[in-house]
Amino acid sequence: MNPADPLRVGIVCDLLEEHWPSMDLVADQLVRVLPSVAGDRITPVRIRPAMPRWPRVLARASGLRPAVNANRYLDRHRRYPAWLRRHRPPCDAYHVIDHTYAHLVHALPAKRTIVTCHDVDAFRCLFDPEGEPRSAAFRRMAERILDGLRRAAVVTCDSDATRDALVAHGLRRDGLVVVPLGVHPAFTPGDAASPAESPPMLLHVGSTIPRKRIDVLLDVVAGLRAADPAIRLVRVGGPFTAEQTVQVRTLGLAEAITVMPALGQAELADLYRRAALVLLPSDREGFGLPVVEAMACGTPVVASDLPVLREVGGSAATYAPAGDVDAWVKMVQTLLAERAAHPDRWTARRAAAVRQAAAFTWERCAAGMADLYRTVAHG
Repeated sequence: MNPADPLRVGIVCDLLEEHWPSMDLVADQLVRVLPSVAGDRITPVRIRPAMPRWPRVLARASGLRPAVNANRYLDRHRRYPAWLRRHRPPCDAYHVIDHTYAHLVHALPAKRTIVTCHDVDAFRCLFDPEGEPRSAAFRRMAERILDGLRRAAVVTCDSDATRDALVAHGLRRDGLVVVPLGVHPAFTPGDAASPAESPPMLLHVGSTIPRKRIDVLLDVVAGLRAADPAIRLVRVGGPFTAEQTVQVRTLGLAEAITVMPALGQAELADLYRRAALVLLPSDREGFGLPVVEAMACGTPVVASDLPVLREVGGSAATYAPAGDVDAWVKMVQTLLAERAAHPDRWTARRAAAVRQAAAFTWERCAAGMADLYRTVAHG
């Protein structure tokens, strides 16, 4: 094809039935922003089949988790690839938004397909079988996903840390390109409509999977409340697990925590602005989107001292050793004391956060992707 010809790019999305807000966000923002950065030279085409409803309904009605997981597997690994082989729209390039769907490369023209890898969790059972024990069936599924990743023309990574992890596990560096994510335009500094709350509200945004270290988060909140019982926590991302619920009761935190489901961007931005601090105690991350979202709203962040979170938060965020509850309690207390006693320092801290977040825009992300779409489309 002529390099000057307009391109059609298939944005291969996660199944809507899976309810992955972060992956839906990436797809939505690329579809929204690509026309503004590429004009009529690139037309994004959203690709996402609707899965048959009745198998999902029957699986859930059974009340058996294995039945739900089996149907999820069939949707992802059988029905979705079969639909792509029969019905995928003709495009000059394809972009699989979520690396856990990299097996779809087998049903796409691999030399014209890009996959974005957000973290290496999906493959840890292959790289670290003792630290991440999984069944033989799960490992076979992971191997097929990883094989799809290796077959893709280009793999983009959200961060240098994710790229380096893939290289350490055998992927060729020259096929990996770092394209950081952006911040939704709803995330802007606060105004009089959403003042920071007092007594201080701490905020955590994310899922309850093990690497998010909700156990550490709860221990930190308990330690803080021992000195200041007015402190409370809001957690966005759905209910605690059974084990985490027991920990909440054991620590006496039931009345101090508000749990909310995944929120729309405007609602989440309002919460960020009202929070005194956002806490991210994860022991692994691929990017750490809540870090830049919070900073874009002018809210300081305390994050685990991980290379990827330093990459994203820079000098504007504050860091504590992952898993060290005492260090986290002392760090948060220090920052809350600064907020109360030194408003000028706190204002400067908020301004630094906004400046750091300004480096992460969806326009910059889409422009980087547009260059790659042209590269793979022209071979």
